[in-house]
Amino acid sequence: MSWEYVTLDKLGTISRGRSKHRPRNDKTLFGGKYPFVQTADVKAAEFYLTEYTDTYNERGLEQSKLWKAGTLCITIAANIADTAILGIDACFPDSIMGFIPYDGVSNVKFVKYAFDILQRDCQKISQGTAQDNLSWKKLSTIKFPAPPIEVQDRIVAILSVYDDLIENNKKQIKLLEEAAQRLYKEWFVDLRFPGYEDTLIVDGVPEGWKKEKLIDIANIQYGFAFDGSLFNTQGKGTPIVRIRNIPNGITNDYTTQEADEQYTVSNGDIVVGMDGEFHINSWSGNTAYLVQRTCKFEPKKEIMRGWLLQAIYEPIKFFEKTVVGATVAHLGKKHIDTIELLTGPDELYVPFEYLFQKRQLLLNQNILLAEARDRLLSKLMSGELEV
Repeated sequence: MSWEYVTLDKLGTISRGRSKHRPRNDKTLFGGKYPFVQTADVKAAEFYLTEYTDTYNERGLEQSKLWKAGTLCITIAANIADTAILGIDACFPDSIMGFIPYDGVSNVKFVKYAFDILQRDCQKISQGTAQDNLSWKKLSTIKFPAPPIEVQDRIVAILSVYDDLIENNKKQIKLLEEAAQRLYKEWFVDLRFPGYEDTLIVDGVPEGWKKEKLIDIANIQYGFAFDGSLFNTQGKGTPIVRIRNIPNGITNDYTTQEADEQYTVSNGDIVVGMDGEFHINSWSGNTAYLVQRTCKFEPKKEIMRGWLLQAIYEPIKFFEKTVVGATVAHLGKKHIDTIELLTGPDELYVPFEYLFQKRQLLLNQNILLAEARDRLLSKLMSGELEV
C-alpha cells in the first residue's frame, strides 16, 4: 500500500516557542514553578521529556508560553531536528518548535518517529554560514509520511513497546543514581558510615581513612588532538567520544584517523567533558577514541569505580562554576591534579560498585533496545513491513 506524503502543517499545528525578553538569561525571569526546557534538554530526553535544568517564575511565564504535555518539541538551532514529546507542561524558547497533531489525522508519536527517520535531511537543509538553523521555510520543503491514522496507530503500538521499556529502564537508572548519591553523602560527606559511632574522627578524617590525591588513586587519560576534518556521522572509521556525546554515553560520531590504543574508551569507563559544562558519565557505547578536551578516569582498584563516579562529581562541578575562560570554562590537568578525595576501607566501596553495575546493565540494555527499535522503525516507515 502506498502512503501519501505531506508537509508537517497538514498533520498538525506548528509554531515556534517564545522568549520575548532580552537578555534571555535575565535572572529575574527564573526560579519559579514553570519548567523551562531548552535544546539540550530535548536532545537528552530521547523520547519523553520530563527533566529540565531551569524554571520560569511568573515574570518569565508572561514573556513566554506554557505548552501542554503531549506537544512534540523540535529543535531548530544548535541541535537540529532533535525531538521529544513533553511529558509535562513546559515553556520553551524560539530555538524550539512545538507541534500539536490534528485529531484523527496524525499520531504525535508517529510524527516523532518520522522525524527520527528524516533528521539527517533536516540537518542538510539547515546548514548555514554562521549557525545551522531550521526555519519553517526550510522545514516545509520536507515531506512526511501520512498513512491513515489507523496505520499510524498500529506502527506506534509496535514501536512503543521498545520505547516504554527504555523509559522504564531510565526511571530505574535514576533511582539507582539517587541511591548512590545519598549513600555517598551519608558515608563520605556526613561521615555516618557503618561503625562511625565507635570510630575516632580527627580533622574530618576517620581513623584508618586517608585524604588522597585523585591522581594517586586513578589513572587519568586525556583525549587525542584529532584532525576535525576527518570526523563524520556516516559510520566511517572508529567511533569517537566528543563532549556532546558524554551526557548520553553513546556516540554517532566517527573518525577515519588512527590513534594509539591508550586513547580508547571502553564500555563502563568514566568519562568527563572539559569545556563549557563539565559532563560526567560512564560510557555505554562500544570502544571509541577519546577526543581532545575529554578525559577518562580509571581507578587503580576496580572496586572503586562506582564510588569514584560519585566522588569526583562535586570537585569537578566546583571547577565548572569557578574556572573562567575567554568564552567558556576549561577544565585542565592543573585543576584535576589538585583534587583530593577522602578514601576509606575497601568494604565501603562494595555497595557503590553494585549500584554502578546495575545502572550500567540498564544503560547497555537501553542501547540494544534502541538499536532493535531503529531497525524495525526503518522497515515500518518505508513500508517494507506492512501492518
